[in-house]
Amino acid sequence: MDRRTLLTASGGALATTAFASQAYAAPAAHTERWFGRDPVRFNVISDIQGDLSDFGRALDDMAAVNPRSAGLAVAGDITPRGYDFEYAQVTAELRRHSHPRSMSWAIGNHEFYVPKWRDPDTLAQDTWPNGTTEDSLFRSFYRFAKRGSVHAETSFGGIPVLALGTERYAHFHDPKLWDEVWLSDAQFAWLEDRLWHWSRRRKPVMVITHHPLPNTVSGTRNKLYSSDYLQADRLLNLLGRHPDVFLFSGHTHWDLDLSDWVVRRVVPGTANLNGFTVVNTGAIQTGYRDDGKGGEVAVEGSFNQGLQVEVHRNSVVIKARDFARRTWLKQFTVPLSR
Repeated sequence: MDRRTLLTASGGALATTAFASQAYAAPAAHTERWFGRDPVRFNVISDIQGDLSDFGRALDDMAAVNPRSAGLAVAGDITPRGYDFEYAQVTAELRRHSHPRSMSWAIGNHEFYVPKWRDPDTLAQDTWPNGTTEDSLFRSFYRFAKRGSVHAETSFGGIPVLALGTERYAHFHDPKLWDEVWLSDAQFAWLEDRLWHWSRRRKPVMVITHHPLPNTVSGTRNKLYSSDYLQADRLLNLLGRHPDVFLFSGHTHWDLDLSDWVVRRVVPGTANLNGFTVVNTGAIQTGYRDDGKGGEVAVEGSFNQGLQVEVHRNSVVIKARDFARRTWLKQFTVPLSR
């Protein structure tokens, strides 16, 4: 059983929440502001996993610090288990707080955990999938995200944002697998097309995905996260050709205070010796660090972290934010090759 399923099941986030009607969204950003004098600013978070109170605090802090945000990307684990009522809770929490109109949602492994439960109150892994079909899990995500595929393109103030995601829940197809990510040829072809499209136009591209790629950001040299992708080399080969690609990944919940929260990943054979930028998104629900024994340990105290991204004409500035303490942790500037 996934360690975060245990955390969620023991928490207080499983009760149904009624929709709120008084909330509103911030005005939409200018779609072509990227070409103007001001930078385009947007936010990236991940791993809400039912922690709606911290999600609300994060939304409030982002609205205060970045009131004209061009968008909000959520890099997966939107819900604790993928029930429709859990998606509704997230929608209700959004309605209670100011937030950008432009949203980019990536699917995470927790969106596939309904089959581990006989009903919302009864964990029953021994009888998996408990009558739940793989197709029903994808349909729930599509209804919430208001689209018909796991991959999608969004614009944040003229900056392209590409969401990626698994198109199979692996355990339905191989009993030896669980959360491993599988992408279809169609999704790979779409990604390659969009990366070259924006490269020719000399625009940086933001890629949002839940699972981290191996040997990149914090936690990805740990055995827990060394084999999340069934086609890691193929994905790295596509991304690694483009110096102005920025990949944002969640899943690990590893602390943004760690030194390898942002890295440049060089992929041999791609003719791009500068590599591309990979960024850890932190987490809304519970933080982790290396335990020194090949595993991880929870961060003590309150934990609620995410990112603010500023796209300038010649550089991208990535800022790590502690939403709980309303403080900046650090920032990293990446020059653009254009």
